[in-house]
Amino acid sequence: MADISYTPSIERLAQAFRTLPGVGKKSAYRMAFAVLDMPEEKAKAFSESILEAKRATKKCSVCQNISENDICHICASEKRNKNLICVVENPRDVNAIERIAEYKGVFHVLYGVISPLEGKTPEMIKIKELIARVNELCSTSKPEEIEVILATNPSTEGDATAMYISRLLSPFGVKVSRLAYGIPVGGDLEYTDEVTLFRAIEGRATLV
Repeated sequence: MADISYTPSIERLAQAFRTLPGVGKKSAYRMAFAVLDMPEEKAKAFSESILEAKRATKKCSVCQNISENDICHICASEKRNKNLICVVENPRDVNAIERIAEYKGVFHVLYGVISPLEGKTPEMIKIKELIARVNELCSTSKPEEIEVILATNPSTEGDATAMYISRLLSPFGVKVSRLAYGIPVGGDLEYTDEVTLFRAIEGRATLV
């Protein structure tokens, strides 16, 4: 049976939705028709919210997390332990850890992991920014007072990235630890419950 083809404008809209992660063909068409069913003002507000988010957000100059200011609210907080850095793969992982309301340090967002199969090299993620940050911290604090928690996901790429970063940090003499995951290998922090995340942070293992 041949696929049904809609008008060019609907096809373009559905194709735009299909570029989003996890959105298949059927879901893309459902979203497209949902937009068509919106009143014009609501559709306009929907499109404007996308453009506004693109214009307003930037990367925090300290931790690389998404922010609407040069420094995000976590890095700007005086209540946070700046010598405790939790390294995560993406901004969604920051929110996952923040949900447990127990972690009092700061973050560093890599925006991915090293993956030779996908052509993703260390230079393509925010590793050099992390090293520069730790180097700066070592100029104001004793190395033994600094800890870097490597909270990349428990996948082959996540583990390899964690080991790569730990080797780069070794000369600084800072403590480097890895989360003690109570979740399956291949799982994502984003979908992990708060209790498991809290236990993982509490039971982190020292790498260096």
